[in-house]
Formats: sequence, C-alpha cells, structure tokens
Amino acid sequence: MSWRRERHQWRIRGREIPLGGRTLVMGVLDLSSWQVRVGGTKAEGDAWLDRALELQSQGADLIDLTAMAEKLATARIAADDELRRMVPVLRKLRHNLDVPVSIQTYNAETADRALELGAEVINDLSGLSFDPQMAETVCRHGAGLILGHVRGTPDTWRKPAAVAEPLVSVVRDLQSGLARARRARIDDRFIAIDPGLGYGKRRLENYEILRRLDDLIELRHPVLVSPSRKPFLTDSIRAPEPDWLYSAAAAATVAVAGGAHIVRTHEVAETVSVVRAADRFFEAGGE
Repeated sequence: MSWRRERHQWRIRGREIPLGGRTLVMGVLDLSSWQVRVGGTKAEGDAWLDRALELQSQGADLIDLTAMAEKLATARIAADDELRRMVPVLRKLRHNLDVPVSIQTYNAETADRALELGAEVINDLSGLSFDPQMAETVCRHGAGLILGHVRGTPDTWRKPAAVAEPLVSVVRDLQSGLARARRARIDDRFIAIDPGLGYGKRRLENYEILRRLDDLIELRHPVLVSPSRKPFLTDSIRAPEPDWLYSAAAAATVAVAGGAHIVRTHEVAETVSVVRAADRFFEAGGE
C-alpha cells in the first residue's frame, strides 16, 4: 500500500464536497435493523430524526439511509417496501440535518421519490445494473452517485462462485458501470465508486480487495469502502459485538491506507476516531 490518496471535488446536487484531505465518515441509518424504542412518547419519524442527529453529532459527514439488512439480505427488496420505510423518515430529515443525505437503493422508483424529498446522493450497490431507469433518474436530478459493485444477485450472495482475480473482476465491472453512467450523461465529477465488500465475494476475496484497494486509483474516482458489520471479518456471525467493531476498525484502517476517501459505518463515533488516527499517517507523509 502506498498511503497515496487522490484529491477530488465530488459534486452532489447543489454543492461540492472536497475529498482527499481527510477521510469522511458516512453514518448508516438502517431502517431495516435499528430498533426505535420510544415507549409510546414519540412518533417513529421523530425517533429516526433523533438517531440521525446523533450520528451527525458523532461526526458523520453524510447520512446513508437503507432499508436493506446488510447481513441478512437474501432477496431483492421492492421499491414499495423501501418507500414505506423511507418516506416518513426523509420528510423528518429534510430540513433538520446539516450533512447530505444518501439513499442506498438499486430501485429507480425509490431513488426518484427520495431525491424529490431532499436526498442528494444515490448509493446504488448494483452499479446501475439492476434497474435500467436508475442512471437516467440520477442524471435528471443532478444527484451524486455511489457506483457499487456486486457479483450476482441477493439470492446468490451467500454461495458465490470463486474468481481467480477478484480485484481485476471488480475493476472491470466498475468500468462497465461507469460506461452505463456516461451513456446516461452523468458527469464523472458526480460519481464515487465502492468495491462492494461482501456482496457476492468469497471471504478471502474481500481481504484481497482491501489489500489491493489502491488499484482502484486508476479509475480516477473517489473511493468509498463499507466494512461495517460484514460477516467476512469475523469467524462467526454469532461473534461478540466487540469482534465486529474491532475487525471493522482494522478494515477501515487498511482502506484508508489504500486510498479510500469515505468509510461507511454503523458505528460512527468509533470509526471517526479510527480514521482520524489513520489520517495522521498521511499528514506524517506530507499528504
């Protein structure tokens, strides 16, 4: 690893985000798994707003809404299901957060409605491959785009086929996604990329991708990495909570060393501490 990180000005709707000076942290607001316990005293949307504000106060630079359980997804989620969970929350977040809101979805219908309600980034883990209308939707709204990588579909992710050169495969598929984006006239300056840890990759393939993350620099786009709560990092999905946290912290450090610009996480406060320490290596090297 070279401890080298490219500088970018990432465009997302009406603003630009400078990337490369320090690692940004994207906090996950997981509507499928985080339990809102309000004791009947507060509406659910208000409770989600409180959680988003908590993530922001902990240092999140962006908030990413998702209705997909990252560890348990085994089937495609429908737009109706996503919208049922997301719309009430987006209405609460719209005028109450200082940081941009991102939406993790591969459904164009979800993206369109979320962008109407103030979201600024679409985080499409399928790399624009699941819904042919997604690229046009992102372009029409002038939204930022996180172009993710998957191999296969949710129903095949638990038993993925082996790949001889995992990083080569990821780069090739991301290049295809970038081509889809350009055909839809999405400006390159609006696109970040994500190698998609865990999505259709065998356990050791994820480590290989992290180890060679700086190979993605050749694509000349900001890089986001999401190691948080990924099963490949622990010996068992029943591992104690500290094992999940510490292993994700180690993976985040490796990602920063490989040039990642953004780390996506459920544990914002802890990850902020980790990436700030990792960033000091760049400072020590004159970055």
